[in-house]
Amino acid sequence: MPEGVEVEMYRQLAEKAVGAEVASIDADDSWFLKGETTPDELQAALLGEQITGTRRIGKLMLLDFSSGHRLGVRFGMTGRLLVGDEAAIEHLEYSSKRNDPAWDRFGLGFVDGRDLVVRDPRRLGGVELDPDEGRLGHDVFSVTLGQLRSDVLVGSVAIKARLLDQHRLAGVGNLIADETLWRAGLDPARPAGALSDDESRRLQRRLRSVVKQFLANGGSHTGRLQSERHRDGRCPDDGAELDRRTIGGRTTYSCPMHQR
Repeated sequence: MPEGVEVEMYRQLAEKAVGAEVASIDADDSWFLKGETTPDELQAALLGEQITGTRRIGKLMLLDFSSGHRLGVRFGMTGRLLVGDEAAIEHLEYSSKRNDPAWDRFGLGFVDGRDLVVRDPRRLGGVELDPDEGRLGHDVFSVTLGQLRSDVLVGSVAIKARLLDQHRLAGVGNLIADETLWRAGLDPARPAGALSDDESRRLQRRLRSVVKQFLANGGSHTGRLQSERHRDGRCPDDGAELDRRTIGGRTTYSCPMHQR
């Protein structure tokens, strides 16, 4: 967390800042500035400029500015976005439920008195001026079957690991991956390149439906599998005790009965 679904919720909130002119920049946390970005560069590129649009590629949110510069914002595991007094998400599933301004890592103040703030307890996110967008794979909300087959469902690496590879498929996190594979009836440890045509089509359909439902329901923690993601958890469909494994470096839950 947050996954592509949460970042899309942040992007939708950031739309409320489109047209706002930057009056101040709070970038005192040097750890939170990524790449070659410095406070002076941010001041020169963004101060006095307007936000002209918002975009998202996977877990990367982008703010476009009238200067032609872009600001990339990543939220790590615990980052949230606030615009003025409004938060797209009150708290994240695996983060503190406290709402402490001491965790504010970056902010833009606007001429109209509002601000845009990244609040991140663990400081695992970051901002970067003009990030390399080409390093990210196909976006989870729009990936086609052809793109999935050619760039994701290849080789002997486990399907779960391929889904989590942001250079191939941007926006999938642990919860989206497990829910998708559970709904598609696919064992997360199977080689990605071993899926049949029917299985590939089923995976693509389930992936698209999962992210749309998660977005509509308020986040990646709203899946049917979520309440059983614990030791001795059971499959919501057939009642079998879930397998708990580490795949792709992440704790993975799957049903041994119907995921093949």
